[in-house]
Amino acid sequence: MRSRLFLAALAASALALGPAACGSPARPDGPTVLPGASVPPGAGPTAGPASAGANATPSTGGRPDHVVVVVFENKSYEQLAAAQAPWLHAMMAQAAVFADAHAVTHPSQPNYLALFSGSTQGVTDDHCPVRLGDRPNLARSLLDAGLGFTGFSEGLPAPGSTVCTSGRYARKHNPWADFDNVPASVSQPLTSFPSTFTDLPTVSFVVPDLCHDMHDCAVGTGDGWAAAHLDGYRRWAPQHHALLVVTFDEDDNSPGNQILTMVSGAGVRPGRYPQRVDHYSLLRTIEDCYGLTAIGASASAAPLPGIC
Repeated sequence: MRSRLFLAALAASALALGPAACGSPARPDGPTVLPGASVPPGAGPTAGPASAGANATPSTGGRPDHVVVVVFENKSYEQLAAAQAPWLHAMMAQAAVFADAHAVTHPSQPNYLALFSGSTQGVTDDHCPVRLGDRPNLARSLLDAGLGFTGFSEGLPAPGSTVCTSGRYARKHNPWADFDNVPASVSQPLTSFPSTFTDLPTVSFVVPDLCHDMHDCAVGTGDGWAAAHLDGYRRWAPQHHALLVVTFDEDDNSPGNQILTMVSGAGVRPGRYPQRVDHYSLLRTIEDCYGLTAIGASASAAPLPGIC
């Protein structure tokens, strides 16, 4: 009941936002607004997009030139109240928000592996190092297709570093470092993220450090980091055939493991989409965008509807 109440309140808040400026006007078959409901303070997001029907499609953008996937940490959907996360809520108003998104498991590391390689690879904890040899993964698929991939990790001490920890950097959140068939050169510190966004590779992952990803610090700290580091790209993407994906590795260790997952950018139709999705669904979406063979559990996962 609590989730239904605050999700309904998200839709009510969207009435005040008006049409979202994200590239194209709403269509008659687009998202529809649900009636609102009151929400106890702190019970979850209190501003966001309207609701979309089960058959609505959030995007008509086709194959994007660039996709940036940002992974935050250890917060459930209900913990992201507007007062603590104004930047996330501003993005939600212009994004396809998947209101029934879930992580695959607990703890962190197997979720990153699931998102990157279609499998938890038998990993059930956060031990380091993990060595996975030449098993299939997203970076290898993109590179084999002549496309680009880079993982940008905040606090990574040097390009290609395989250290387990360094300050607030943790390799358990850097799955591309675990595969021998992924060149070390694709593992870059966040300081290498280009200021000219056309210089980005086809697909990028951005992983904040253990504070800015909300793992060790408050929601507001991570939201402020996002405003400082992601907003330029978020504003640029709609006019440049690019997408920004924001997701979380897992929730606050609850059995439901419900997380925020949303996509904004070129062609994205804002709304709240009810389909149940998970990390395998997001991986399948990226694979479908670029015509890649689905790997692991992504082969049986339905993609996020309409993104490509």
